[in-house]
Amino acid sequence: QVQLVESGGGLVQAGGSLRLSCAASGRAVSGDAMGWFRQAPGKEREFVAGISWSGGATDYADSVKGRFTISRDNAKNTVYLEMNSLKPEDTAVYYCAAAPRYSRVKVAALMYDYWGQGTQVTVSS
Repeated sequence: QVQLVESGGGLVQAGGSLRLSCAASGRAVSGDAMGWFRQAPGKEREFVAGISWSGGATDYADSVKGRFTISRDNAKNTVYLEMNSLKPEDTAVYYCAAAPRYSRVKVAALMYDYWGQGTQVTVSS
């Protein structure tokens, strides 16, 4: 079992930055693909960013490319999401997820087996 806990969310003005962290416990996730998803009110959960086990490969939703950066520190069992140039449309609950069956980047939510409880990000205009 893996427990994932997100932190770093909050209220920020448009154009601002936030850094989300996802701390894993229970076992090492160094071999797992990891990802960030988000869900806005009234919308379905959507893929934001994914990273391979080594951190050597990443993928992003078109809406966040060039603004968000996913990274991981396997020694700390932690994944990060650096968010810059935030827009009001980035407002959502952000979830961290682990895909232990895969080591390469995965986009589809069904590939992920473990999810955190989410952290709220609100971007004011």
